[in-house]
Amino acid sequence: MSESHFFASCARGLEYLLVDELTALGCKATAATAGVNVRGTQLDAQRALLWSRLASRVLWPIAEFACADEAALYAGALDTDWTLHLYARQTFAIDAHVSGEGISHGGFAALRLKDAMVDRYRQERGERPDVDTAAPDVRFNLVVRKGRAVVSIDLGGAMHRRGWRGEQGTAPLKETLAAAVLSRGRWPRIHGDGGGLFDPMCGSGTLLIEGALMAADVAPGLQRHGEALPTAWPGFDAAAWQALRNEAAQRAQAGLAALRAVFHGRDIDAAAIRNARANAMDAGVADAIDFAVADVRDGFQAPEANGLVVSNPPYDVRLATGSDLYAALGNALKRTVPAWSASLLCGDEALARATGLRGRKLYTLYNGALECALLVCERIAPEASAEARELNEGAQMVANRLRKTLKQARTWREREGITCWRAYDADIPEYAAAIDVYTDADNDERWLHVQEYAAPADIPEALARRRLGDLLTAAREVFGLPRERVALKTRRIGKGGSKYGQFDQRGEHLVVREGQARLRVNLYDYLDTGLFLDHRPLRARIHAEARDKRFLNLFGYTGVATLQAALGDASATTTVDLSATYLGWLADNLRENGIAGAAHQLVQADALEWLRRERGQFDLIFCDPPTFSNSKRAQDFDIQREHVELLRLAMARLAPGGVLYFSNNSRRFKLDTEAVSEFAEVEDITASTIPPDFARNPRIHRAWRLRPR
Repeated sequence: MSESHFFASCARGLEYLLVDELTALGCKATAATAGVNVRGTQLDAQRALLWSRLASRVLWPIAEFACADEAALYAGALDTDWTLHLYARQTFAIDAHVSGEGISHGGFAALRLKDAMVDRYRQERGERPDVDTAAPDVRFNLVVRKGRAVVSIDLGGAMHRRGWRGEQGTAPLKETLAAAVLSRGRWPRIHGDGGGLFDPMCGSGTLLIEGALMAADVAPGLQRHGEALPTAWPGFDAAAWQALRNEAAQRAQAGLAALRAVFHGRDIDAAAIRNARANAMDAGVADAIDFAVADVRDGFQAPEANGLVVSNPPYDVRLATGSDLYAALGNALKRTVPAWSASLLCGDEALARATGLRGRKLYTLYNGALECALLVCERIAPEASAEARELNEGAQMVANRLRKTLKQARTWREREGITCWRAYDADIPEYAAAIDVYTDADNDERWLHVQEYAAPADIPEALARRRLGDLLTAAREVFGLPRERVALKTRRIGKGGSKYGQFDQRGEHLVVREGQARLRVNLYDYLDTGLFLDHRPLRARIHAEARDKRFLNLFGYTGVATLQAALGDASATTTVDLSATYLGWLADNLRENGIAGAAHQLVQADALEWLRRERGQFDLIFCDPPTFSNSKRAQDFDIQREHVELLRLAMARLAPGGVLYFSNNSRRFKLDTEAVSEFAEVEDITASTIPPDFARNPRIHRAWRLRPR
């Protein structure tokens, strides 16, 4: 089978779990908003349809065309041969999702697509298929975004349906979300270690049944469609599906036979317990789950030494609950299963905190349209030795400074939506380090990036280590973070300035947000993270000025300025950098934001050499060269020596009325104003490009705005 691109949708907050799941299934997956872009064959898509516990739908694209408005939608659809995708006597339905100004209503878009499909079918065959929105033979999916329309086949419908649910309570939990709660709680690993699974407020049993099926290696799509095909689309490979299903049936039979009875459900509502037992029977796991009527306040006598507590306690106006129930839950768990882990889907962060449990992580997930907080605890009641120790005098001094800075900067950060910022920069000279805060865009979890500055030669190494330890202790205390969410590096100044050395090789990326942009940062593997925080205002300026402009980014690094220009509706972008690693990073950033196409060019080249050859014109240029570079692939570069030629070549590429922004972070740099004034009007804009969190260090960079004479 040939490879193609397809899309697996999911609830918001599950994107990166879904990437990991599909990667484990052999797909090449990258996260998007409310889903994952996948490169693979139709067999890969069918395998995802059968085995994914987290995906909501698997969409196989069959047509794509320009779609500025409803007329373009109709014309593009009329140009597609729908007889390849639908038989005349079949029924169909269309789900439509639109964004932008051209078409503003999904229902209208679905209607126009339907009209074009029917008209084209009549032209080809003289007859037409019928619409059936309830139970169609083939379900189509239409997405209109950024002037493009994509029509896909929905290969299996709503995948949260596993095929076993008969009875449900007042506020049912989707099985896909239940799988996420279990995955975040590391249930597969705990089960492998012999642990049990306990839900003290189990309702209709969704979490326990999903956990049992996960432990038994039962494919979540095995019961969904019975013996029937998941779709009647003519292009569906029925033979491949049957082979996959036969293999899954064999695995399920073996897994269910070996399933241990380590599942325990309790609920105060006897009717809910009856429903849960009936659902477990239909799912084939009733013998493995112990259900009983009980109040959460009664606690639980665990037969297993270790395990995971999962629960979806009541919340929202549907179930009218308050923090008292959450506090009772937390107290009962600490009293009866203190050594177990927990993964609790709470109504919001306040209710999660009301449990009194100290979470390893707090994730934002969505139960339908409801925003929820998933509290994950490594151990319900931490051992006494794990409690924080009292800060010594040095650590307390750093902690006080951090708290003061956070309090003073809170209003500014909240007003401007700043989620990544510098919290400390050697404010106390003896504690010489920079502390940057990075906030996960998907769950609001904070991480710290600590860069230790090299101590003066007359400072004993033991004293420098002790001071660094005090600083790290203070930072973790103030931000309430475990050690694993603090990345530490030592920045040593070499000849010509800081060097881009490689440290760890974890390959771990965190997605953060700057304005509209989602950005991948790496806190461990390199000296810098992929995001220069001090250039935030200059990138905001580029974003604001980029509309309909041709943008050029010289020495592009990970291309955050390019991303801001693209999100600012630049007509085209070109990014030049000598490093394939950084260009690959930029490509990931573009995909993270759904930006693709020939309008966005990535060029691996020495910037000076490229400028000497280039003859194109640009309306907006950003040039942020390093202080010094001695790459093996290009001649040595020194910003002081090369800047006049660099600026002359860059200005030659400006279209009439264009603007060049030039910056660098060399503290010894002096602009040759006399030479530059021969070909440019120059304005020093440094002061307006230093953000408040770097105000204590106004020499962090210099910046100029240049226009042609």
